[in-house]
Amino acid sequence: MNNIPKIKVGIVAVSRDCFPESLSVNRRKALVKAYAERYDAADIYECPVCIVESEVHMKQALADIEAAGCNALCVYLGNFGPEISETMLAQQFKGPKMFVAAAEENVGVLSDDRGDAYCGMLNASYNLKLRGVTAYIPEYPVGDADACADMIHDFLPIARALVGLSELKIFSFGPRPLNFLACNAPIYQLYQLGVEIEENSELDLFESFNAHAGDERIPSVVADMAKELGKGNQKPEILSKLAQYELTLLDWIENHKGSKKYFAIAGKCWPAFQTQFGFVPCYVNSRLTGRGIPVSCEVDIYGALSEFIGTCVSEDAVTLLDINNTVPKDLFNADVAGKFPYTLQETFMGFHCGNTCSSKLSACAMKYQKIMARSLPVEVTNGTLEGDIVPGDITFFRLQSTADSKLRAYIANGEVLPVATRSFGSIGVFAIPQMGRFYRHVLIEKGFPHHGAVAFGHHGKALFEVFKYLGVPVGEIGYNQPEGVRYPTENPWG
Repeated sequence: MNNIPKIKVGIVAVSRDCFPESLSVNRRKALVKAYAERYDAADIYECPVCIVESEVHMKQALADIEAAGCNALCVYLGNFGPEISETMLAQQFKGPKMFVAAAEENVGVLSDDRGDAYCGMLNASYNLKLRGVTAYIPEYPVGDADACADMIHDFLPIARALVGLSELKIFSFGPRPLNFLACNAPIYQLYQLGVEIEENSELDLFESFNAHAGDERIPSVVADMAKELGKGNQKPEILSKLAQYELTLLDWIENHKGSKKYFAIAGKCWPAFQTQFGFVPCYVNSRLTGRGIPVSCEVDIYGALSEFIGTCVSEDAVTLLDINNTVPKDLFNADVAGKFPYTLQETFMGFHCGNTCSSKLSACAMKYQKIMARSLPVEVTNGTLEGDIVPGDITFFRLQSTADSKLRAYIANGEVLPVATRSFGSIGVFAIPQMGRFYRHVLIEKGFPHHGAVAFGHHGKALFEVFKYLGVPVGEIGYNQPEGVRYPTENPWG
């Protein structure tokens, strides 16, 4: 993944002046040692200049971690801590921050070396709220060195997403296709998140594409595509145009990224795209997404945003799928019932035309877009990457702005079942516990569109914290409630 930030967490220990400073010094050293033994020591930086007891120390520590290139902060309460200077540090640090606190090591410390950080965390959280400072505080933020090391490691995917969003530019091309108002994208919330958007006409893109005709780099990209597709290279005649389009997008990013470091694309793919460009862009979209540059279909701006968040959190390729169709009963009875712990209503098929990268397909082949070919010549619908999605754990999620510019999200951990779909496109048989109720009382009730981002692996925990940190009200983060826990809109009589 070459389009996501690398996080370096500055660990700053704090101490209240009526407690032994040595507590914070020794506990910080133990924390850093524990992290280095369990994870990559390059993830963290131990601030050595001082233990923060005052506003003067706070300024010294802030200057030190900024000079060290830290883009995330961990305020570590080695003892009770100074609620003013420690929260001022969080307030003045520009990147994401977290607070953790030291547990008492053993009975021997209870007489003279008790730290009382358990109490200090309460004061820290209260002062953060007084200052209007957002910080990540783990579910249980007090622990020994090993536990706090784990908490910092859990913070990394959250911090990656937050830093990435602060340096993200989304490029969109063209208006949404007719009848796709469900993917409406009020851009107000993008600016509140620190995301820049560059909205372009598809005519601008077409002009740039034509200017890339005969580009000397096309043959090498074609060769790379052919190597990736292998036996699935069923449309070799279209590869040169697809390579031309890929170079067009990459050059557009390079020439238009401006002050931003990271990018995503919300692209147009129909109805005029096929007849004018002469292909569909699905395969190119899949290749860029596989490199960590998400490309959403149908100018789905918040779909691209969601994909980027998933890429940062998972450090892996993501995809964007329609929550598309039910699993037929005969398929379910033959391949799912009795083999997996799901009911028919807990399964569905996630599908898109061909935008899922090859590494996330069990096998792939370049084909034509069957739905579009019903009304267009087949030759202008070539360019999809078809195949069943690899089985395994997934997270289905989306961050969305409503029509009145309020942020809303959902998250559901589930899996792709090892079941042949017998269908077309990039597609899989998905299973999410209590999906039927989630579909009705979150997706339908809250007005989410049919597109959902898919991260590979279970990342619900980190995504939930990212959305909270971004200011999505907790009540507006939907998830699949377990059986017996009723949704507010759910009929109590079933």
